[in-house]
Amino acid sequence: MSVRSAGVSDSSKRRIKENDLFWADLVLVMEPKYASRIRFQFPGESVPPIRSLDIPDDYEFMDAELIELLKTAVEHELAQTL
Repeated sequence: MSVRSAGVSDSSKRRIKENDLFWADLVLVMEPKYASRIRFQFPGESVPPIRSLDIPDDYEFMDAELIELLKTAVEHELAQTL
């Protein structure tokens, strides 16, 4: 399994690109609004399934609580997919 990380905002260190969507089998976002932004930004593209982890995006970078929430949510989503 391979993973990439990309953001949707202008301030993201690495912004999501069309090639990321062609590469991905599944896109996980922290909040539903990010799924909407991706679909809006790439309206004619073949977008893979996008699932929200329902984690508020108001944590500091590398916050320990956020890391634990992400681990749990991602493991759950991958278990549902595999």
